[in-house]
Amino acid sequence: MKLIIIAIGANLPALDGSPALETCRRAAAALDRLPGYRLRALSRWFATAPVPPSPTSPDYVNGVALLRPEGGQDVAAAPAALLRALQGIEDAFGRVRPYPNAPRTLDLDIIGMDGLLRDTPDPILPHPRAHQRAFVLAPLCDVAPGWVHPRLGTTAAQLLAAVGEAGTRPLG
Repeated sequence: MKLIIIAIGANLPALDGSPALETCRRAAAALDRLPGYRLRALSRWFATAPVPPSPTSPDYVNGVALLRPEGGQDVAAAPAALLRALQGIEDAFGRVRPYPNAPRTLDLDIIGMDGLLRDTPDPILPHPRAHQRAFVLAPLCDVAPGWVHPRLGTTAAQLLAAVGEAGTRPLG
């Protein structure tokens, strides 16, 4: 089965004042409404420290969604279009990009698309830093611990064991 991994994160209130957790939940619902995709699984939500560390930035809420393409969609032809759709969702939730790693109302990243390797930007696949980030790997292990990083040949569970879970804690 074709599998698309989307990381979801937020650490600022939405434009309507909703907390980051509610924004992440709404974003997951928006993913399920994307034409040509269906939400197959959603991880628990995790509170995570900002990376890089920032004493003035609130903790993030992070999770992972697994999407399934529908209608015989060619996943290899879709990364740029999916990225644009994700950025549209971010924009609808008030995402601004004043500087790299700035606090945000919503962040949606494509982590992987059915083992696709893509070196051209927008997006590079798999995500070039996901394997180093517990805030991606901990929720990924909730829904797909056996996912194999297509460049490293290592499972999500092995990657999480290597980086450790420091700075992440399940919510609720």
